[in-house]
Amino acid sequence: MAELQNLAYVVVAASDLDEWRDYARGVIGLGTVDTDAGDLGLRMDDHPWRLLIEPGVDDDLTHAGWDLGSDADLNDYVAALRAKGQDVRELSADLAAKRHVSRLFSLVDPNGFAHEFFVSRTDVQQDGGALSPILRGPGFQTGDLGIGHILPVSKNYEEGVRWYQDVLGLRYSDRIRQEMAPGIYADATFFHSATGRHHSLATGTFPSAKRLNHLMLEYRDMNDVGLAYERAKKAGIPIVLELGHHPNDQMFSFYMRTPSGFGIELGYGGVVIEEDTWEPQLYDVMSDWGHARNMTMVD
Repeated sequence: MAELQNLAYVVVAASDLDEWRDYARGVIGLGTVDTDAGDLGLRMDDHPWRLLIEPGVDDDLTHAGWDLGSDADLNDYVAALRAKGQDVRELSADLAAKRHVSRLFSLVDPNGFAHEFFVSRTDVQQDGGALSPILRGPGFQTGDLGIGHILPVSKNYEEGVRWYQDVLGLRYSDRIRQEMAPGIYADATFFHSATGRHHSLATGTFPSAKRLNHLMLEYRDMNDVGLAYERAKKAGIPIVLELGHHPNDQMFSFYMRTPSGFGIELGYGGVVIEEDTWEPQLYDVMSDWGHARNMTMVD
């Protein structure tokens, strides 16, 4: 059965591309490229870009791009979506070229953004992403694992969980349900794709003015988490959650606010799931240490 292989890219509509450029290169350590269409591409590896920042008023996630691995699997996956009654559409050759893919299909998420499905990005380069020289280590953990993860906030949590599992076909990883105050819970469910990053997508119930609660990018050197944290502090960027550790994906990380207002998690050491031995758990804490919340929490 055809499955999503990894989260290959995301697209964000942003009101200030110059601020994003400085933030991406000077704080996170991403490479930057200005596209022919006037967008800002953010690079993590040999792909033309992994994050595309387009001019727009939303300041939010607009598209999530998923690699299917092969043409046959792309065809089978699209056919399976249509068999489930989903209105998945093939997009124009011009938009496919803008995404650096040969064929592109799209399905609207019930939470207000679009999922795009493709196989094999074109124009892959061999320069390692031309990453910022501020990085100490070898860059970002991508490859077959994709770029990291997204956590969109579900308008209806239980329906959102079912849609990501039953429609998109993502695999259940685990769940965290933490009592924040008597009778008040923070709840999140985590899903992985076929190549096994602990989660490429999670969803939950969080107060948020944005569709996207946060995006996670993973460094290949733990020192780069600490260095990014120090750069963010020095630059006066609001820290959402301080340095800490998650019990489920074992990620050491911190969260800060992006120029568009949603959060970004920068981490190291995330779990890769071995399907034959993985046993999903229900956790009662979001973090087993650290991740103290600041008053600058994303709305």
